[in-house]
Amino acid sequence: MQTGQVTTPFGRRPTTLALVKGQLAVAASTPGTRVEKWKVFRDVCETRERFGLQDRALAVLDALLTFYPDAELHAENGLVVFPSNAQLSVRAHGITESTLRRQLGALVDAGLIQRRDSPNGKRYAHRSRDGEIEQAYGFDLSPLLARAAELALLAQDVAAERMRFRRAKEALTICRRDVRKLITAAIEEGAPGNWAHVETIYVGILGRHPRYPDRKQVEATLDEMRLLRTEVLNLLEMRSETEDMHGNAMLNDRHIQNSNTESIYEVEPRSENARGESVAEEPHARSVAPGKTKAKLEQIKAFPLGMVLRACPQIADYGPGGGIAHWRELMTAAVMVRSMLGVSPSAYEEACDAMGPENAAVAMACILERSNFINSAGGYLRDLTKRSAQGEFSLGPMLFALLKVNNEDKRNTA
Repeated sequence: MQTGQVTTPFGRRPTTLALVKGQLAVAASTPGTRVEKWKVFRDVCETRERFGLQDRALAVLDALLTFYPDAELHAENGLVVFPSNAQLSVRAHGITESTLRRQLGALVDAGLIQRRDSPNGKRYAHRSRDGEIEQAYGFDLSPLLARAAELALLAQDVAAERMRFRRAKEALTICRRDVRKLITAAIEEGAPGNWAHVETIYVGILGRHPRYPDRKQVEATLDEMRLLRTEVLNLLEMRSETEDMHGNAMLNDRHIQNSNTESIYEVEPRSENARGESVAEEPHARSVAPGKTKAKLEQIKAFPLGMVLRACPQIADYGPGGGIAHWRELMTAAVMVRSMLGVSPSAYEEACDAMGPENAAVAMACILERSNFINSAGGYLRDLTKRSAQGEFSLGPMLFALLKVNNEDKRNTA
């Protein structure tokens, strides 16, 4: 049987130099090569996207291989099969003749099969007296044999690429989930930071991600999402460190003040004058050394927690569980509000030194209540701290003013 020769297609189908080059390459392949035909078919299935083949083309190639009698492709007995279109259509699951012709052309263009056309374009074979095929006209499977090693390597590369693609999508899914849940937790728990801006960045990254991306597009989105996750974690870590720093300082101050058996937190002032202007008039105030100023006296005086919460109800939203039951929870909420309003740690520390941690927390609650009317919360707190250190400021009038405003608002809404 004659194989490896260069032939041109029958009828109006033109030949191309690429087809001639492919036939010459097949003719130069090793004659003694053998390969299992279904293994080559599986490799073609793996790499069909690289060749631009549809699944129908694979069905047609599968049908062509069924007409080859041996399990291994080898050139000794010839590699030309010559089924009719009707037979091919049956074995290709009943596809139409027009689809069959189109998919056969696609297999030829991909260099996986070659045409061996007869003078009249029919597919048949000449046999000897012994029944051996001497010359066959149809479709030559030699390219599958010649390119078996190339197809195997290409299939491995496609499988590796598919694995990289799948892992990139998995990593993006996890990273996207992390960022989404971290942002949600930060917003719900009132963590300091411009989370609306972070949310906008997150939505923008997803908006640029195509609906059907390739691996490079997935990896590009993954890089952006990882950077955003790092920024979110940095914000949350800074918040944790700030809370730890201020929480320890406040606990130490509380320990010193509570060393007296008469707790200042249970003292209720007897009059509005005692609550507001003068600590010296407080009947339960401790004796102070002559060099102490009014600002230092403020450190050992705290207003009733119930009155503070009535005057500044918004601070309760930042307490653990959305409420405040004791002074420690108020001071914790104040630290969170401080970060949210953009007050620097140093400004808040100075307020704690000048007023005492409890009164500094009350001052933050008052600032939160009037935040709509204050341009710079940090500058406002520093001004209060300076006036308090000079003995020119007391929290009493501010609290009573807020109490009056809130009572009026309740009456108006009733």
